[in-house]
Amino acid sequence: MSGFVAAEGDLFVFYGLLKLGAAGQPADLPLATAGAFGEPCRFRGRMVDLGGFPGVVAGDALCHGIRWQLKDVSIVVPMDEFEDVTDDPATSLYIRTRIPLCDDAGDETGETAWIYWYNQSVEGYPLVADGNWPLDAGKTRK
Repeated sequence: MSGFVAAEGDLFVFYGLLKLGAAGQPADLPLATAGAFGEPCRFRGRMVDLGGFPGVVAGDALCHGIRWQLKDVSIVVPMDEFEDVTDDPATSLYIRTRIPLCDDAGDETGETAWIYWYNQSVEGYPLVADGNWPLDAGKTRK
């Protein structure tokens, strides 16, 4: 789907429905076996509540996520499909891109991770004030 190739060992940052224990997490994605959940992390953006799932767009707020290290690259295509990543950036709900990770103070750590960045207008959607999507707030998208 995405024009960017993820490789074994790459880090992802999950901030919404893909977080470990999140309500609405897709049951058909074997996240626990295709990768390894790691420590919480921070990143810069602006998180919005899209009605049962979050999206992150450009911004300077410190957002919360969790590291996930890719073991089995075959899961990337189904993850891209879940996030509605398409080959057309104009219609793609999310795009998969790399971002710098930060420490709790907001300083970049030198790590980069793939993230599903929201790719549509967020006009009219409320901010997630603390940049931390609650695990119990999700609803199944598909």
